[in-house]
Amino acid sequence: MNSKTIACTFAALSLLAGIATAAADDTIKLAVGQRGNWDTSMSEVGQLAGIFKKHGLVLEIVYTQGAGETQQAVISGSVDIGIAAGVMGVLSAYSKGAPVRVIGAETTGAGDLYWYVKADSPIKTLKDTDDKILAYSTNGSSTHGVVKAFIDEYKLKAKPTAMGGPAANITAVMSGQIDVGWAAPPFGLDQLDAKQIRIIATGNDASVFKGQTVRLNIANADYLKTHKDVVARYMKAYRETVNYMYTDPAALKVYADWLKITEAKAKRTRDDFFPRASVEPDKITGLDTIVKDAVALKFTASELTKAQLDDLIQIPPR
Repeated sequence: MNSKTIACTFAALSLLAGIATAAADDTIKLAVGQRGNWDTSMSEVGQLAGIFKKHGLVLEIVYTQGAGETQQAVISGSVDIGIAAGVMGVLSAYSKGAPVRVIGAETTGAGDLYWYVKADSPIKTLKDTDDKILAYSTNGSSTHGVVKAFIDEYKLKAKPTAMGGPAANITAVMSGQIDVGWAAPPFGLDQLDAKQIRIIATGNDASVFKGQTVRLNIANADYLKTHKDVVARYMKAYRETVNYMYTDPAALKVYADWLKITEAKAKRTRDDFFPRASVEPDKITGLDTIVKDAVALKFTASELTKAQLDDLIQIPPR
């Protein structure tokens, strides 16, 4: 066998090996709420960095305007996993028999979410929002839960209104279509720095959500039942990505390049709004209180039992 034949043989074998490796990868369909928020970017950044590929996974990611849309995509089975579903919406859906299961905490604490007005607005605090439009993303989202908590806790007569994602909100606020919009970094930072908008509240101003898990990663129940190993590998890669995003400076560049923002803004988003503990996926914090608050805020008719919670929450072990 001459050298040319040997070279061709090795090339063919390499190609076949590559095809075999690709065939071995499992594809997961993901719905992710709010493209570009730091906490919702784990899957995108992890895939760009090759972390999910290392675990034999290819992610097909679609972005939604909020957790309500994300959750519906999971329930319908059009996607396998949903990222950043509002905890109250998940409890509500499960209590009504929806095929949804929790595979991880997504964000704990609500300090990243903020509500704002135009800089020259007469609205100074939440108590000034009576008869004013108070925005959230979609029904069942974490922002929906926070707005309902604002209204309940501060006895507001505001008009809660679903307004989609941060980009739609900033347009609506600046054009005067709505009174109070919502956002999460890095969205709105430029307008804040330019003093075009002014924050009047954060999610932590709703005592219901302060220090508690507010968003979850969820899976379609049937998909989880038949793909437990795939989901376990997804969560293993997800945890690895969290570590990467908080320990490797290269992660900031990946995130910044993807969003076409500066690395300085990426670092500010992470360091000022998302302490690492807030995005660790293995523990749902404040669950005992959450199930009570879900009843108080009328997301569920009664508290979920321990047996129901054990069935709902199926976080793969580390």
